Amino acid sequence: MTSVRLEKGAWKIIALLFFFMLINFADKAIIGLAGVPIMTELNLTPKQFGIVGSSFFLLFSISAVVTGFVVNRVRSKWVLLVMGLIWALVQFPMLGTVGIELLIACRIVLRAGEGPAYPMALHAAYKWFPDEKRAIPTAIISQGSAFGVVLAIPLLNYIITTYNWHYAFGALGIIGLVWVIVWAVLGEEGRIEDPATEGAAATIPAPYRDLLLNPTNLASWCAYFSAYFGLALVLSWFTPYLVKGLGFDQATAGKLTALPFLVSFFVLPTGSWLSQHMMHRGVSSRVARGVFCGIAVCFGGLALLATPFAPNVTTTIALIIAGTTLPSMVFILSPAILSEITHASQRGAVLGINSAVGTSAGIIAPYVMGSVVEGATSAAEGYTNGFVICGAVALTGGLIGLFFLRPEKELAESAARANRNAIIASA
Repeated sequence: MTSVRLEKGAWKIIALLFFFMLINFADKAIIGLAGVPIMTELNLTPKQFGIVGSSFFLLFSISAVVTGFVVNRVRSKWVLLVMGLIWALVQFPMLGTVGIELLIACRIVLRAGEGPAYPMALHAAYKWFPDEKRAIPTAIISQGSAFGVVLAIPLLNYIITTYNWHYAFGALGIIGLVWVIVWAVLGEEGRIEDPATEGAAATIPAPYRDLLLNPTNLASWCAYFSAYFGLALVLSWFTPYLVKGLGFDQATAGKLTALPFLVSFFVLPTGSWLSQHMMHRGVSSRVARGVFCGIAVCFGGLALLATPFAPNVTTTIALIIAGTTLPSMVFILSPAILSEITHASQRGAVLGINSAVGTSAGIIAPYVMGSVVEGATSAAEGYTNGFVICGAVALTGGLIGLFFLRPEKELAESAARANRNAIIASA
């Protein structure tokens, strides 16, 4: 592997991107955390609240794709700055009188601004780290999401229970503005523009048709989609499930809501370190990233499928946490795999499209859960059925990833295509 000396300031950028994702996921988690008070104040049915949760992802895919192509030409510093500003400003309308229409409109705008957050943060980070050193920075950035929820939930839940949910949104707006100011002053652009893989076909830009329709990329979409299906349910429905399905009060449910993200705070760095360690020991990316990712998603799916057979509430919660946390390994390993087979000039677009397709699960999952809950004989039964559906989706996506995430094979085939094209061009 190529050894590249890290530039001064690389870890400062990772720290700033960590807080970028911290705010990003606090913004996501607030809707589920305040779900019961919102439904009560606005008199929403489970299906209507599911629509609110799904609307959050309506423009996500479009914005992720568009921003992915933009960041190939515009410095990532300015792209991230604009995104952070949108997140902050869209929170303040929630301080006034709110109806379901305004709530949905603000969530749509927020998600349009947040849609490209993770792939763009990784694109910015990858300009500071070569391929063989990207797993740990990726895990740190990803853990901004877990840490953000763990840190934000107690504070936001205190604001919700002591004052009301409107002020919780306002607090997020203020925090977002602080990050924008700090990033404007300290944010910088990295200089690693070329892939670190020696002799790889990724050193040559390829047609997007070849990049997007190869089996590895398609498998990444499927695995990412299946993992995000569970994350979307946790963000939108976990707190209401604890209150309406299991009978916890809002204060206790708020504390328990942090558990999936607290667990991921330990699971994801450990898994990322293990993957990177295997790579350093000479294990193929196919195994260290592809197989590892597929197995994690499959185990998550099996855990959710087992929830109807849990003997008690504690086991049920543990299975849901495992089922939605383990698949999150795909958010770290999938971008690393795609960066192996993609030229740096196309990486932002490919990562954006990967995120767009995968997170489109967020459009479906909250509404499906709301519909299942509303149609069930009891709230507890409805939530259980919803998580079983999520388990089936995760197991399917995990199996596809397990068998078809093959970066080395794709690099070899890309090299063969490039050679054939070169011969044809010179003939």
